[in-house]
Amino acid sequence: MAISKFNYNSFNVTPVAGKALSFNSDADGFSTASASSMVLIKTLTASSSSTLSFVHGSSDVVLDNTYPVYVFKFINIHPSSDAVKGKFNFSTDGTNFNVTKTTTGFYAGHTEADATGFGFDSALAQSTSDGFLSGGTVGNANDESLAGSFFLFAPSSTTYVKHYISDCNIYGSNPQSQRFFSAGYGNTTSAIVGVRFNFESGNIDSGTIKLYGIKDS
Repeated sequence: MAISKFNYNSFNVTPVAGKALSFNSDADGFSTASASSMVLIKTLTASSSSTLSFVHGSSDVVLDNTYPVYVFKFINIHPSSDAVKGKFNFSTDGTNFNVTKTTTGFYAGHTEADATGFGFDSALAQSTSDGFLSGGTVGNANDESLAGSFFLFAPSSTTYVKHYISDCNIYGSNPQSQRFFSAGYGNTTSAIVGVRFNFESGNIDSGTIKLYGIKDS
């Protein structure tokens, strides 16, 4: 089989910011294309960490009007303590995580013993306490963890409250699979500049949280 080689001078790709490289049927085979609307901003990896916090302007974190929607992805978040719930809170100053929140949540669960459950759980009413990422508790056995997504809408708005939607699944301490849907709002018209994640007790033993900005939402 013959190997065809391109002359480096034959590439016809215009260096445009925010563009990606794609293939087409032209003689040189390349053109510019729109980059993904989902942009990775920051990755934090836990190592016996009490919290993982994303604060605008700190360690290359962006959490302002650059994007209308931000999403956090939880990948195998493993607690050091057994039977603990995942939690979050917001900050308007980058230091104090105590925004007043009203939230709602419901779960669907299925144990390894083939028992099922469905119900309303872990909600706040005008509370500065941490909100919940899980209704049930996460176990700390080596193979137990939490995974899911957390969407934050228009955190830099100074007109509206700050809506969020969370969708997480846990390997529960019973043991079980439990999916917890949560939503609510930070009841403030101040800009949200920080988001903190933790367990209700103990450390985040391991796991990764990725922050993305979503363009043109």
